Amino acid sequence: MACGSCSGGACGSSGGVPAGCGNNGNCSSGGCGKLDVFDWLAGMESSAVNSVPLVEVRFKNTRKEYYRYGTSITPAVGDAIVVEASHGVDVGAVTLTGELVRVQLQRKNPKASINSVSRVIRIATQEDIDTWQAAQKREDETMVKARKAAAELKLDMKISDVEYQGDGTKAIFYYTSEGRVDFRELIKKFAGTFKVRVEMKQIGARQEAGRVGGIGSCGRELCCSTWLTDFRSVSTSAARYQQLSINPIKLAGQCGKLKCCLNYELDSYLDALKEFPEGDIKLKTKKGIAFLQKTDIFKKTLWFNTKEEPAVFHPLKLETVKEILEMNKKNKFPESLKQYAFIDSPVEELPDYENVVGQDDLNRFNKDKRKNNNRNRNKKKGNRPQNKSNGNNPDQKGSNGQKQSGQKKKQNPQNSSNKNNNRPNKNRRNKGKQTPSNTNPKSE
Repeated sequence: MACGSCSGGACGSSGGVPAGCGNNGNCSSGGCGKLDVFDWLAGMESSAVNSVPLVEVRFKNTRKEYYRYGTSITPAVGDAIVVEASHGVDVGAVTLTGELVRVQLQRKNPKASINSVSRVIRIATQEDIDTWQAAQKREDETMVKARKAAAELKLDMKISDVEYQGDGTKAIFYYTSEGRVDFRELIKKFAGTFKVRVEMKQIGARQEAGRVGGIGSCGRELCCSTWLTDFRSVSTSAARYQQLSINPIKLAGQCGKLKCCLNYELDSYLDALKEFPEGDIKLKTKKGIAFLQKTDIFKKTLWFNTKEEPAVFHPLKLETVKEILEMNKKNKFPESLKQYAFIDSPVEELPDYENVVGQDDLNRFNKDKRKNNNRNRNKKKGNRPQNKSNGNNPDQKGSNGQKQSGQKKKQNPQNSSNKNNNRPNKNRRNKGKQTPSNTNPKSE
């Protein structure tokens, strides 16, 4: 039931039960709602923790209110409860109970007390839940008709969301506009068309993105729809201090404004910049004036170049730059910045594991083509001898006088004319003796 009031209806499932959730929305983290608060006091057995009769109730999207309950009611996280409203009653889901509710209430409204907040009427019955879900189903159709009505009256406004009260007697229309809008005629038209009480609420672009939700360029859910409640102004100076390129496409969020995350690390950059000289830094040398081109704030390294050599950059440490500035104040100028240049030695990153057996080699599946070519070449040779003969005789003697192993080699066509004259005799092996293979019987 805790997920039945989110912008998606029921987290992709029917009946208000989140898909794959065995607790049916009544989990320790408060369900899968937006802007949930982690109750780190939930597991502590203390009478002081349970003595505060306050609950935090979430309605559609990021709207939250605080209510007090009596002794006859013990609401738990995830319960649907009926609470007092300005006109009638409303239905919401409990997201936080106990001592942390009092802390949250004092943080958002320091002047508020327990008796000043509205009260919880009862735990929602099945009839209350059916009326609540029926009112939620009318929201999309109502928003489409409301936008058409605003366009017909030519009002400079955008209706971004519609929220019905739990009993269906009142509707809140959230809109964004650059200036003031006279919507008196629009309210009359809404009341006559939808037959409900109408309340108009103007919100900013960031609040609109928080209510609609989405995925940022970082790949995570939008901060304004998950945990961020304090929307501080973001200026382009925050990007300049962090040395970011002033590119509206990269610096703008889903709402069209500058990203809220530009302020997250701004304080760290401002603290680090206190050590750097103020203004445009220029170093005077005998070869000319060097201008600052790039700064690494956390490594405290500055890059300079001159007009004579614009493509040559000299990295200098912050301490070195301060020394040169002090020399310039005393009308002392160094020969050049090359002698002060700092060369950062590259850090060799060691792998997290050792490749022992070579299983990560990209070429381990490639066959050695040279081995295959040698095998094919040996097959083509067939019965050819391993060594070539120097003369016409295919049989040769080795260094020890014995005939080398190998079979008869085919003769070339050009030597076919001398075939009969130069044909050698076959060797006859006697007992322990061999006749020379190159003896000619005609010479005897």
